[in-house]
Amino acid sequence: MKTKEENQKKEFDTVKTFRKIKDRISKDLQGMSFEEIKEYLKKESSKLRAE
Repeated sequence: MKTKEENQKKEFDTVKTFRKIKDRISKDLQGMSFEEIKEYLKKESSKLRAE
């Protein structure tokens, strides 16, 4: 059974990972038009399905 400390570390790592993803996406999308954002999301989501 995992200790409380191990669970908290895992939760923190998950939060850290999501923050990195959010920061990268917001940096990528900065200055894009709506059409460019749609294309970006289409391209990125197809990458995720392929993995």
